[in-house]
Amino acid sequence: MKEKVRIFLQEQEVNARIAEIAKKISDDYAGKEVHLICVLKGSVFFMCELAKRITVPVTMDFMSVTSYGNDTKSSGVVKIVKDLDEPLDGKDVLVVEDIIDSGRTLSYLLNILEKRNPKSLRLCTLLDKPERRVTDVAVDYTCFNIPDEFVVGYGLDYAQKYRNLPFIGIVEFVEE
Repeated sequence: MKEKVRIFLQEQEVNARIAEIAKKISDDYAGKEVHLICVLKGSVFFMCELAKRITVPVTMDFMSVTSYGNDTKSSGVVKIVKDLDEPLDGKDVLVVEDIIDSGRTLSYLLNILEKRNPKSLRLCTLLDKPERRVTDVAVDYTCFNIPDEFVVGYGLDYAQKYRNLPFIGIVEFVEE
């Protein structure tokens, strides 16, 4: 099987929505500093674009948590690959995720982070697939709710490919 990518959300549409969400975050955190936690690797593109548009002071850290491997579905087994470099005590934390699917990974991650005593803990995602949810996760900022399709681009990958696409595309598998 060979894969091909069909455009689902154009680059301009994604950028416009990120700007809207950044304004809402800036308003919600007015007078505060927000500490962004990027969930690697997929969220890097989104977090950079989001951070550039947030008008309050921003600090950032990176964490790598996986449950996919090279498959198109979450395995349900969560593994921390890289932990944070700085403590969260007393910080207003915003976890930045590329996509929320089953919710297992984010539920696990948020439980870990909550125990690190942040002043506040919120969640922002580029894409959300609420119909795939098996674990309840409260999402504070969502750019797009999407159908149950396997998507790539803007940091999202299939077997480490397609992250660099400037749009969100749907992977379609075709016979060779």
